[in-house]
Amino acid sequence: MGWVLPLLMAVFGGLLRFIRLGSPRAVVFDETYYVKDAYTMLMTGEPRNWPKDVGTAVSGENQVNALFAAGDTDHWLSSAEYVVHPPVGKWCIALGLKLFGGAGNPFAWRAATAVAGTLAILVLCRVALRLFRNLPIALMAGFLMSVDGLGITMSRTGLLDVFIMIFTLGALSLLLIHRDWARGRLREAYARDSRRRDARWLPGRDGWALDTRGPFIALSPWRAGAAVLLGLATGVKWSGTYFFAVFCVISVVWDAWERHKAGYRGWLGTGIWKDGLAAALYMVPIYALTYLAGWTSWFIHPDSYMHNWAANHPGEGVTWLPEGLRSFVEYHRQMWEFHTTLTAHHDYMANPLTWPLQVRPTSFYWEDHLTGAPGLCALSPESRCVAAITSIGNPFLWWLGSLCVIIGIIVAAFVKRGDWRIWAVLAGLLAGWLPWAQYLNRTTFTFYAIVILPAMVLAICYVADWLRDMLSPRAYHVTCGVALGVIGLAAVFWYPIWTAIPVPYEFWLSHMWFDSWI
Repeated sequence: MGWVLPLLMAVFGGLLRFIRLGSPRAVVFDETYYVKDAYTMLMTGEPRNWPKDVGTAVSGENQVNALFAAGDTDHWLSSAEYVVHPPVGKWCIALGLKLFGGAGNPFAWRAATAVAGTLAILVLCRVALRLFRNLPIALMAGFLMSVDGLGITMSRTGLLDVFIMIFTLGALSLLLIHRDWARGRLREAYARDSRRRDARWLPGRDGWALDTRGPFIALSPWRAGAAVLLGLATGVKWSGTYFFAVFCVISVVWDAWERHKAGYRGWLGTGIWKDGLAAALYMVPIYALTYLAGWTSWFIHPDSYMHNWAANHPGEGVTWLPEGLRSFVEYHRQMWEFHTTLTAHHDYMANPLTWPLQVRPTSFYWEDHLTGAPGLCALSPESRCVAAITSIGNPFLWWLGSLCVIIGIIVAAFVKRGDWRIWAVLAGLLAGWLPWAQYLNRTTFTFYAIVILPAMVLAICYVADWLRDMLSPRAYHVTCGVALGVIGLAAVFWYPIWTAIPVPYEFWLSHMWFDSWI
């Protein structure tokens, strides 16, 4: 049941993502960059520029996008495009285009994100099951992921961030498997070593410790796999680097703490120098090589953007590198400068500190004055009919999740001291949200918070697991049932606004509870 029921929950969440995936039949928000890049990568191996005007009656980028959505996709230029994100996420979109019908089919260019969002439900169920050893709580995690608006909109739009979420969530799952494997090895070795006739013991604050440092646990296929997934996440956007740093540190600390719990001496020093250093010696190269592999097409195509920069700028850049790598490093320097200096105003930009509360959601799509009374407009044909995609998380889930993060920290600090699971809960926040505090003046959007959605869900599950021991069974079930019921009803209410179902204008307006949501 630990696999069957999570799979069924993923099917439920997948239906919410795949039904009407091809609607709207339009290039939505930043699909104008990533989908068209993915298409030209599929056609030529590298992203290509697109014209601003194709000589039609209506000129401009919107007309190019309308032609692309209609299947008229041959307007791309031969010149390579300057892109500011690595290629892996766009190759994922390109794979969806290849497998599900090609350009001109919105279902095809959104298929990869829908698959990623659906897989994330299954993986999160398994992560929660490994953390809390309770199947209902694991299914709660899957349900919350399934009905969240940010998860749904990002799975139904050809953007990149959902790929970061699935790669990093998969890496967390593998590191949890490594932790359980390491704990088993340590306990087996301790039982064996403590029975030896020459076993020596040392006194400590927590009792007697075995006078040996225990087995080598730094190397496992699970950690190597996590390094690959984190390299892929960074190959989608550079923010994956923070996940690599945070996850690796937490994994090493987990190993050290398990040495301590098993009863070995010198657990902290051993954890750092024996496990941590050895883990870094193979995880960092795997991570870096995976990231570089994502750029293979850039290296093999001589007309890729800035491919010949070094040849055209002798004596500039990192001069001791070969020309190809010198061009590659300079390209990355320019990308870094773009990301760290981006301050252009956008109507839907949002301060990163406000992301967990969903203060300023992003409007992905808006169509007004629809005719023919489609969708829910048929119930009120005299009303103004609109269709919208508002990328906002389920408000009650995010507000409850923010509260549970605080409660979880308090519980772990004062009630369940030494509970290692809190770091699995907080890992996503530490890696996916906290680093953005250094870019408060940068142009950012709330939908970037999709990468911390698993952390919000796990925070709710952590508090639910604590309440399971604190409340009577009846009170616990009522509390969880009310919370899940409210979140589920909110999802029913918001689903049309997440998925561009035509609705009366008054219905859409009833969702705009705050001025900042408009």
